[in-house]
Amino acid sequence: MSSHSKPISDVLKHLKVDPSTGLSSAEVLSRRNQYGENKLREKKKKTTFQRFLEQFKDVMILILIAAAIISFVVVCVEKNWGELFEPALILLIVILNAVMGVYQEGKAEKALDALKNMSAPHARVIRSGKEEIIAAAELVPGDIIRLEAGDFVPADARLLHSVSLKSEESALTGESVPSEKDAAAEVAEKAPLGDRNNMVFSGCSITYGTATAVVTATGMDTEMGKIANLLDHEEETQTPLQQKLAKLGKYLGIMALAACAIIFVVGLANGIPVLEIFMTAVSLAVSAIPEGLPAIVTIVLSIGVQRMVKKNALIRKLPAVETLGSASVICSDKTGTLTQNRMTLTSAYCDVYLDPENISTSNTEGIRKLLMYGTLCCDGSVTFNGSEEVHIGDPTETAIVLAAHKNGMPKDKLNKKYPRLAEIPFDSDRKRMTTVNKMDGKNIVIVKGAFDVMEPLCVKGDLKAARSITESMSEKALRVLAIAYKEIDVIPEEPSPEELESGLTFMGLVGMIDPPRPEAKEAVSVCRKAGIKPVMITGDHVVTASAIARELGILEEGDRAITGTELDAMTDSELDTQVEHIAVYARVSPENKIRIVKAWQRKGQVVSMTGDGVNDAPALKAADIGCAMGITGTDVAKGASDMTLTDDNFATIVDAVREGRGIYANIKKVVGFLLGTNIGEVITVFLAMLLWHKTPLLSMQLLWINLVTDSMPAIALGMEAVEADVMERRPKPKNEGIFANGLGVRVVLQGMMFAILSLISFRLGESMTGTLEGGQTMAFMVLALSQIVQAFNMRSDHSLFQIRPFSNHTLNWAALISFLLVALVLFTPVRIAFGLVILPMQLYLIALGMILVPFVVMELSKALGLIRHTH
Repeated sequence: MSSHSKPISDVLKHLKVDPSTGLSSAEVLSRRNQYGENKLREKKKKTTFQRFLEQFKDVMILILIAAAIISFVVVCVEKNWGELFEPALILLIVILNAVMGVYQEGKAEKALDALKNMSAPHARVIRSGKEEIIAAAELVPGDIIRLEAGDFVPADARLLHSVSLKSEESALTGESVPSEKDAAAEVAEKAPLGDRNNMVFSGCSITYGTATAVVTATGMDTEMGKIANLLDHEEETQTPLQQKLAKLGKYLGIMALAACAIIFVVGLANGIPVLEIFMTAVSLAVSAIPEGLPAIVTIVLSIGVQRMVKKNALIRKLPAVETLGSASVICSDKTGTLTQNRMTLTSAYCDVYLDPENISTSNTEGIRKLLMYGTLCCDGSVTFNGSEEVHIGDPTETAIVLAAHKNGMPKDKLNKKYPRLAEIPFDSDRKRMTTVNKMDGKNIVIVKGAFDVMEPLCVKGDLKAARSITESMSEKALRVLAIAYKEIDVIPEEPSPEELESGLTFMGLVGMIDPPRPEAKEAVSVCRKAGIKPVMITGDHVVTASAIARELGILEEGDRAITGTELDAMTDSELDTQVEHIAVYARVSPENKIRIVKAWQRKGQVVSMTGDGVNDAPALKAADIGCAMGITGTDVAKGASDMTLTDDNFATIVDAVREGRGIYANIKKVVGFLLGTNIGEVITVFLAMLLWHKTPLLSMQLLWINLVTDSMPAIALGMEAVEADVMERRPKPKNEGIFANGLGVRVVLQGMMFAILSLISFRLGESMTGTLEGGQTMAFMVLALSQIVQAFNMRSDHSLFQIRPFSNHTLNWAALISFLLVALVLFTPVRIAFGLVILPMQLYLIALGMILVPFVVMELSKALGLIRHTH
């Protein structure tokens, strides 16, 4: 059926739905079984087997497998079955490595899928006569949905009723200008998508107005679903840090290959069997190249992101985690973020009275009339489940609706008695909303908005007294709205602000309290200690905003509070000179937000900006970290953001910055640990071959060390708890490299430390046992176990005794498993396959001392200040 070309009555009849009550629960279930979930087909995921095969795409791994196979063939040809262990063992270790890689990738993918499900869009739907909010995936054809500015359209739908509706459909039509929509429009059957003005389409967004619509198609049956195969070509993107580390891996790989080539030539020249030295050289390259580093970083990032979710911060884009650690300015909305967004109407002023009146259940006639007019000019609603109040919509509006309800004027009864005939929805540029209602046979225009916006529109009323009372209410940190009205004879066909919002009679003021969040003050204090500048941005009156900013500690001595009008009067250069001293911006427009972001960015700062409205999307995109509101935020704002605050709380942003800093610190620890140990392995074999023309470690010994130390301890290190003093340091500069503050030098020095320990162990073992195998056993034991000890050293730049040595339980288990795997090949018959031997007790005691050397060296370095935080 062509839903766009048929009359509304035919569409509703075809879909078997009453628009006033919607579908019943039983009908929804039946249709979901018939049509399935309202989801697009996703890119086909790789199977476990495909992921397993991908682990072998690295050239060095393939060379190693080829060498093992050649070795295997040689053994079979020569029938020297005693040599069969080595190639078999190498293949086994390579397969174990691949299994570990698949497990790690699967874990990361599951974590990211969970996040994607959490950020899934929602829809306002009418079912069984009640309005409710459901996951968009649960919609079925025939559902009656409500739409307003900022919503993503959850499914293809035919409009039943619309007011000044505009939809951004560039994703479907390529048209950059929003399309005007009209429920009453007549559309030809063969009209192209862009001309179907009585339809809204899945995946597009509402930029202006409100509407009620009936769902005509869901999932793959939508217009977006018909082109969903385009989604199959999406590329998996890496974060900037992952890209840098992948590049670093390539450079290290080239260096390792050069070292391995020299080792191979020196070995050949000194009569070491070709296959043995070739296997050793290739195994060293495999062990030394940190090919798993980007994957481990993904796991660390996703684990950190899951941790953030538990603290109400939903990261939509992985690079945001890296940027969070650098945040130096947090620009936050006031309402709901710094305050509780529990608007309660406490006071009202009527133009015919001298003083404001407290809201009760039995207010005077003038105040009751003011509340009635205010409620008729609201889209928000309050429903009751027993004694529980459920607020749907803007909290400012629901506060007015609830006050009227308490005075015996429920909104639904008022709407039936005084029906709405026309409206101009609220938008953040006009900062007001207008409705036209039929009241006692007359067409009454009702306008509500901030007093300073409403004052110029009013021609009647004591505006001087009202201004004074607005100031007085604002100083008490009340949010103040003015309500005005006028009578018109004829409703314009296309209502415009110029016609309806002029020549008004001032009616009165309503004042509502939105108390600061108790945790916001502490969060602001944490920001200050962390070198982060908190800035308040609000649409409220400058006096109200300043009162709350002072209470929270945002507005301090020497700081200024300015209005959007004052900001508009400034040039960019004037703003640049003053921006560091402005702590409060009041009555701002979304365009102002972009200017504030760019002014801070020109100062070299990393800016986090919050937003909830459709017009906030450009500012959220312009900011280094865009934070959308999870509760009050529109779908468009969430789509443009890097992070969604599921509790709309300022303290959550600060917690997210703390986690971001912790995650970045953990990644640095993992990188430092892996590169330090890998460099140690390369230097050990390289120097031994040059100095003594002997290989201190065999191929399978190197691969076993790589398997044991490169995976479990590294991931466990990435799960380290955020350090207590992380918010007492300055923010990380925007372009600071991962090896800044001496990490690069430390990595090389630590690599040299492992090499020296391993070479001394090799010589001691060889001289005291009189065999090459004894030296290799000693070198293997010291190198493998000292790397496990190093994982603990890397936990913090503070002494381990300050943070408690065994407080990371994941690392404890990882270290224990790694130790047992090393012990397995040292002390059981398995050692024979690895070319290891039992050593004299004296050597085990010497090895124990050497294994603990890294711990002693690192603790001394920390105590002497050689390792310290520089921020």
